[in-house]
Amino acid sequence: MRLDPIDLKILAALQADGRITKLRLAELVSLSPSACFERLRRLEQAGYVKSYHAVIDLARIVRTTTALVEITLARHEASDFARFEGAVAAAPEVMECHSIGGGIDYVLKVVAVDIDHYQAIMDRLLAADVGIARYFTYFVTKVVKRQLAYPIHTLLQAGDGAP
Repeated sequence: MRLDPIDLKILAALQADGRITKLRLAELVSLSPSACFERLRRLEQAGYVKSYHAVIDLARIVRTTTALVEITLARHEASDFARFEGAVAAAPEVMECHSIGGGIDYVLKVVAVDIDHYQAIMDRLLAADVGIARYFTYFVTKVVKRQLAYPIHTLLQAGDGAP
């Protein structure tokens, strides 16, 4: 499926406000409501829209600390990666896990109520024997920028626009 400028406007509007009404969305992209809804349905069915969700202000609910964690595995067989990734997927406090190239294998973003809770999470992963050789922790002291919406138009301008 090839995206046109109207599709991109629809996606950008949804990122900005996932609860936007179909009527308002149609107005923003200069389409009739039925034509806009058909495009939206096509984008959803094609997998361009992965989900709709709310951004919660966690600090209003509970105090937390965030850690960025570099993980290096002891072995590098496919089964080792699968075992580690399965354990991380099952840990609700692990918000993100990125497999990366270079001197380390993964970078995790972990949210915990405090340093003791964070250490309990890591102890649990170590006790699960999922192949961690070493890990380094960096505690976030201040969030300078958190952008939830992808800069679609900027990325398209920087690249050729094709996936």
